[in-house]
Amino acid sequence: MKALVLAGGKGTRLRPLTYTIAKQLVSVANRPIIYYVMDQIASVGIKDVGVIISPETGGQIKEALLPNPWNLSFNFILQSEPKGLAHAVWTAKEYLGQDCFLMYLGDNLIGQSIKTFCDDFHRLNSDALVLLKEVQEPRMFGVADVDRNGKIRKLIEKPKEPPSNLALVGIYLFSPLIHDMISLIKPSFRGELEITDAIQKLIEMNYVVHSHILKSWWLDTGKKDDLLEANSVVLDELTVRNIEGVLDSISKVHGRVHIERDCKVKESTIRGPVKIGQGSVIENSFVGPYTSIGNNCLLENVVIENSVVLDCSQLINIERIEDSVIGRNARVFSDSKNHKALRVLIGDDSEVSL
Repeated sequence: MKALVLAGGKGTRLRPLTYTIAKQLVSVANRPIIYYVMDQIASVGIKDVGVIISPETGGQIKEALLPNPWNLSFNFILQSEPKGLAHAVWTAKEYLGQDCFLMYLGDNLIGQSIKTFCDDFHRLNSDALVLLKEVQEPRMFGVADVDRNGKIRKLIEKPKEPPSNLALVGIYLFSPLIHDMISLIKPSFRGELEITDAIQKLIEMNYVVHSHILKSWWLDTGKKDDLLEANSVVLDELTVRNIEGVLDSISKVHGRVHIERDCKVKESTIRGPVKIGQGSVIENSFVGPYTSIGNNCLLENVVIENSVVLDCSQLINIERIEDSVIGRNARVFSDSKNHKALRVLIGDDSEVSL
């Protein structure tokens, strides 16, 4: 079995951040989102991974995956335009060949292993297996109509009257039959080849399409609030106390805080769960909870909570920052004491003066 990871797209919902960084490379708990995807793929023994990339950010994706701690065999496949998920599969048709494959959207995070999902695919001898999750607002998602045996009867994209509350997560398993189905569909009103239409073709032609219900959390990190929630959840579940940096005698660290090497904490309080990257300096500040600070950042006279700060950014003399995502090399500072909480989404190389 192979895997196909979709790491293209324009990331419009996270702009301006994604003008200069692929959305799959935005950090959650100081790791690029796509790393968690590769963790999942490697955990089920898949070695051959096709990665769909775009012309704009393909180089960034390749560079980020170059260290390859998973020992995976990557094949980078260029999708010249974002013409839909089924179009991405069609673009990878030659690479996938006649193999069954796992398709995984590169900006999705889930809170449990995909092992049982993969096991079910083989056990049920499915032509397709779709991962579903119960949601409160099914009108916002692709929704599945499922019988009591877990077979999918119909898929509907953002229905006005949903037949269930089971949303498509963005993780699928397919037999090579899916290529034939894609050849039969036409672009949707959005001008894209929809994977839901291809799966619906399987159903209409009486092939076996099963569902697997995700019991843990699922987060699509394509928007700021979802990204912050993902950061909070991952910090909460995975952070263990590990102090590798240097703290002065005045500073205090409470709870599950990971401070990496070459980090200096002076006259500050860190309250977990928090991660602080290599080479960062925290001085006369309060950090946490649910905050991740990237590598080589500088925080002076700052209070920050529930935020993501990417590498090489500076925050100086800010009374309070919360619920914020701050891009690489950004500088946020104040020469005044009259400002209260900030709520910002700041792209790379930005500067905000208050």
